[in-house]
Amino acid sequence: MAYLMRACTLGLRCRGTSPISSCSQRFISTSGKNNETAPVTAAEKVQTSVVEEKNWMSYGFDFKDRATDRNVMHSTFFTSVTLCLVFGTFIFMYAPDPALHNWAQREAFLELRRREQLGLPLIDRNLVDPAKIELPSEEVLVETEIVI
Repeated sequence: MAYLMRACTLGLRCRGTSPISSCSQRFISTSGKNNETAPVTAAEKVQTSVVEEKNWMSYGFDFKDRATDRNVMHSTFFTSVTLCLVFGTFIFMYAPDPALHNWAQREAFLELRRREQLGLPLIDRNLVDPAKIELPSEEVLVETEIVI
């Protein structure tokens, strides 16, 4: 796939020639102005406290000092990627289950297996003893509105 993309772009760069033929020409723009590459004099170095490099692009943390910009960028990405993403994911995945969902599911399977081996129904109809349940009287139920 990468070869096809390169072949297509080569074909576009060579303007009409087939992508199979080699396009060995590379067009480089050069400037005829000599003052663009003039060196910085000693007086200019003294006047400015920070000398900006010609092709330096800031990462957005410090726009004046390249070393500070790179140090802050590296420390920020180390903290965010390594500490937060890697260790945070590790802690999240290997932390104990706070709601005990896995324990409850294992206990349910063990109870089901025990009831099957004893020949009992899987769910007992009288899980709570009916003698311990106090139902309201008919008089209280007549006055209660039933909402469906």
